[in-house]
Amino acid sequence: MKVPFYKYQGTGNDFVMIDNRQLHFPKNDTKLIQKVCDRHFGIGADGLILLENDKISDFRMVYYNADGHESTLCGNGGRCIVAFAHFLGIIGQTARFMAVDGEHVAEIQNGLVLLQMIDVNKISLEQSHVYLNTGSPHHVELVVDLDKFPVRERGAEIRYSELYGDQGSNVNFVEPVSENTFKVRTYERGVENETLSCGTGVTAVAIAMHILGETSLNSIDLLTPGGLLNVSFEKDGHTYIDIFLKGPAQQVFEGVIDINE
Repeated sequence: MKVPFYKYQGTGNDFVMIDNRQLHFPKNDTKLIQKVCDRHFGIGADGLILLENDKISDFRMVYYNADGHESTLCGNGGRCIVAFAHFLGIIGQTARFMAVDGEHVAEIQNGLVLLQMIDVNKISLEQSHVYLNTGSPHHVELVVDLDKFPVRERGAEIRYSELYGDQGSNVNFVEPVSENTFKVRTYERGVENETLSCGTGVTAVAIAMHILGETSLNSIDLLTPGGLLNVSFEKDGHTYIDIFLKGPAQQVFEGVIDINE
């Protein structure tokens, strides 16, 4: 069975997109998803995203990590699926869709996608790091000389440490550039490697930097190896609300894959 696919990227975080409104894709075939995401034997991607029908919103997003397992929210993937839905003619400039963490709204502005994230009210301030969930769990840690920092090695240590148990956590390392700009590198669980960008990760970093007093601003630029993202938010008591992740989402190429091979 041959299935059309589309490759998208958002600041280097790349995804295989499949229109699964007819439910033809074998969603429980972990090995197939792994192969599709494999950069040597498949298409190659950080994850696979299925666009499906939803009864109460424009569409549903189903996200799988490159390890083949369905996972928590992917922020850059959320922005890319909005661009994909626009390409398919499902939406105009605005969208309302369902993901694993609930409903999201988004808007396309001058080629950029603005995605609303979930509110954040549970933040753990530890001596060496901040831990919070922005749709996916994130460890945020300030470091010196980020460009030379061993992200893959140190990220894996933290991700698999007793600190996070069987669930694990994504791990972000941060270096301040100015009050409104921070450099970020992220180790993503499920990919089990550093990615060029992580949407829920930079969202976590922006909030963590604000709560640590590294910035007093509520619109923050995040420089990732894959490009520039922006996170804005409001604070209501101890809760961060109206959180928006903004950045590019681009179609790279399209093709057909034989899922029976």
